[in-house]
Amino acid sequence: MRQQKTLGCSCPLGKAMSALGSKWKPIIVLVINNRKLRFGEIAARIAVISRKVLTDQLREMETDHLLTRQEFKETPPRVEYCLTEKGLALLPILDLLEKWESEYDMKTENALT
Repeated sequence: MRQQKTLGCSCPLGKAMSALGSKWKPIIVLVINNRKLRFGEIAARIAVISRKVLTDQLREMETDHLLTRQEFKETPPRVEYCLTEKGLALLPILDLLEKWESEYDMKTENALT
């Protein structure tokens, strides 16, 4: 659930943090990446997230136009998720965050030894 304080923020960073501020959303973006995935595939790749939380996060991300949900009228029903242009634009940013963490994690490890 989103924090009400960031929802009411009018600055760009506040809006960005509202859209991406949970611990799961960046992971979901990285898991979906440039492909279409079904709900079960996303859940299997992020095994530690509950299905309820995953559902809630995907709904919020759809509302924020980070991903699209395509429902197929089949039996059994099938739903696929893929990132929008806005969601895909996050990939280089998340890549930089991963590099930042790796760099400073190594420096911290070296400082402790």
